[in-house]
Amino acid sequence: MTVTLRQAGREDVGDLLRLIRDLARYEQAEEQVTTDEAQLAATLFSDDATAHAMVAEQGGRIVGLAIYFFNYSTWQGRNGLYLEDLFVEPQARGAGVGKALLAKLAALAVDSDCGRFEWSVLDWNTPAMEFYQSLGAQPQAEWVRYRLDGEALKALASIAG
Repeated sequence: MTVTLRQAGREDVGDLLRLIRDLARYEQAEEQVTTDEAQLAATLFSDDATAHAMVAEQGGRIVGLAIYFFNYSTWQGRNGLYLEDLFVEPQARGAGVGKALLAKLAALAVDSDCGRFEWSVLDWNTPAMEFYQSLGAQPQAEWVRYRLDGEALKALASIAG
């Protein structure tokens, strides 16, 4: 079945939220999804949105998503493209949907003169790692990802006054 890729629009927030929840279930973190349709619409589709969404359709149904944003590399002095989330419904996997989304984002990165295209993957998600490596992506084992959220984020912010 043919895959159609397009930038998501406000009319897609219900499907985006559905796929985000499916991704969270797959990653065993469903309880961490706190967003809703209004929040997604505001952050992805407002005039000052810094994150963007692309969707994949098969037979008129949205079966995949890629949420991304541009970051910056001081060493390269260039923007990069960061893939926040990629998800394809299980029944649509193996048909090239994920590869098509990644290829479209790679083309966007090249067209935007980005120096790199990066993303993170959970260390237990072997099928995803094998898929990414089959496309030529290489793990960056020397980097350790850190995160501040919740009370720790608020505590550090409070020091700023």
